[in-house]
Amino acid sequence: MISVVIPTLNAEKTLPRTFSGLYDAALEGLVREVIVSDGGSCDTTLKIADAAGAKVVEGTRGRGPQLRRGADLASSNWLLFLHADTRLEDGWDQEVRHLISGEGMKGVSEDGRFAAAFRFALDDLSARARALEKVVGARCRLFKLPYGDQGLLISKSFYREIGGFDPIELMEDVAIISKVKRAAGRNSVLLLRSEAITSAERFQRKGYFKTPLRNAGLLTAYFLRVPPRVLSRLYD
Repeated sequence: MISVVIPTLNAEKTLPRTFSGLYDAALEGLVREVIVSDGGSCDTTLKIADAAGAKVVEGTRGRGPQLRRGADLASSNWLLFLHADTRLEDGWDQEVRHLISGEGMKGVSEDGRFAAAFRFALDDLSARARALEKVVGARCRLFKLPYGDQGLLISKSFYREIGGFDPIELMEDVAIISKVKRAAGRNSVLLLRSEAITSAERFQRKGYFKTPLRNAGLLTAYFLRVPPRVLSRLYD
């Protein structure tokens, strides 16, 4: 039913944890395949993917191109895009199964023209992490703008209808959500109850205040039509 697409670049430390969150869903038949789309890893990422039974596609670096390559290889009717440092919490598969069965879509989008993202969470018990989770939750409720680290579930047919991920180095997640809204309206972006638990390492390293502030600046620049390749250099 679902093909999971994971873009990777030197993800040996976090990828096993990401795979572990898919194990039960794979046993139950909900997840039919996992596709690792690699951007040039030089660590053991590809060995880990192979040992887990994932399909691997390699190519140029950049989440947009990597996600696009992975989706092109997918054979299932539903696509779940997931970052390599994110693990879905236990029970996510039950909520998603209910959603894509049609029972969870009554009065929303029974034709499958929607995208769904999980609730943002961090693997950090600090008060700073809880505060950031609340800020992200408010942003999602207000603007219906989840980021890529919250995962993205979308039917293959709707994904193809909107043209899929743009092959851009940065802001590919914002771009595809904008496409979803233009094609099917603001309410076609659904926020699930289940958590996507992301590594807090980059926030701990770069700062819980500085990192979201920088991301907000990049987002503003993107909406002001600064080219993604320029934003990518600023991000790096």
